[in-house]
Amino acid sequence: MVNAPRSKGNFAIGAKAFADKLLYDEMVDIPLDRLLALGEANLEKDYQAFVATAREVAPGKTPQEAMASLESEHPASENLVASTKSTIEGARQFLIDQNIVEIPSEVRPSVLETPPYARSGSFASMDTPGAYETKATEAFYYVTPPEKDWDAKHVEEHLRLFNPSVMNMITVHEAFPGHYLQFIYAKQFPTKTRKLLAVSSNAEGWAHYAEQMMVEQGFGGKTPKQRLAQLSEALLRDCRWVVGMKEHTQGMSVDEGAKKYFTEKCFQQPANAYEEARRGAYNPTYLYYTLGKLEIYKLRTDYERAKGANFTLKDFHTQFVKQGGLPIKLIRKVLLPGDTASVL
Repeated sequence: MVNAPRSKGNFAIGAKAFADKLLYDEMVDIPLDRLLALGEANLEKDYQAFVATAREVAPGKTPQEAMASLESEHPASENLVASTKSTIEGARQFLIDQNIVEIPSEVRPSVLETPPYARSGSFASMDTPGAYETKATEAFYYVTPPEKDWDAKHVEEHLRLFNPSVMNMITVHEAFPGHYLQFIYAKQFPTKTRKLLAVSSNAEGWAHYAEQMMVEQGFGGKTPKQRLAQLSEALLRDCRWVVGMKEHTQGMSVDEGAKKYFTEKCFQQPANAYEEARRGAYNPTYLYYTLGKLEIYKLRTDYERAKGANFTLKDFHTQFVKQGGLPIKLIRKVLLPGDTASVL
């Protein structure tokens, strides 16, 4: 049997398809040049904050060395699930103690290794059943272990991501108050459409917003290490914004341009940087994490202005998550009747 030649096609979808995808997936119609400028500006802001915080964590060291000081403490492969599970209760209790959001269930997610078929490009994820499921009702918080055929260097680079400070942020994102909280509200969403569908700038935007919001509220003890971990997660999503756009509209390569960008601008380990760069090739608009986060912060500011003295974070967060995964443009119309302001 003769092997077929390898594909020589270009993965980039091009500017028009990129803009159309944002419009029809997320109801975002911002011109691409302005959108890229917004992403690069937010990346620069977070980059400078990361560098400044790194100086607090490790005076006299480089930002990479400061991040390495966090990453040097990480679980062994066999302890990855147990280490992840240990973060659940602290995040959940913080929401209660600080009046962050209403939690409508006592049930927790199950923490397991990511199934082999779902490991490509995934370090951690939340797998939840649909709102109408009556039998397989359990939600799974997955973390991806190293593969058995990896060399020691690759294993170490992978595990460094799961250091305690970053693991706190991952649990905030995936579980409390991120995706798992969205799931336990799903049966209460007011329409069938909202129970069945969700846009990424809402789902991932909310989970990413939660990381920054929780640290601002004091989660993790207001330590420089926890702030650095939060900023490292923010930088990662900022780089996704810029890389996704440049890979698909400006010809950025995966192996050279995108991988290098994640390594230099976001301080990612080389193995993880390559996975992130490769993901951009098949997930063009993975800018929706930071885009959604910024849209939610803008909505929160406008909602607080409208509510005045009656505003509370708990009310805003609970009202937001109750609406389901609507585009933020539509969430604004629900929470701010008559609203005509921009999403950003």
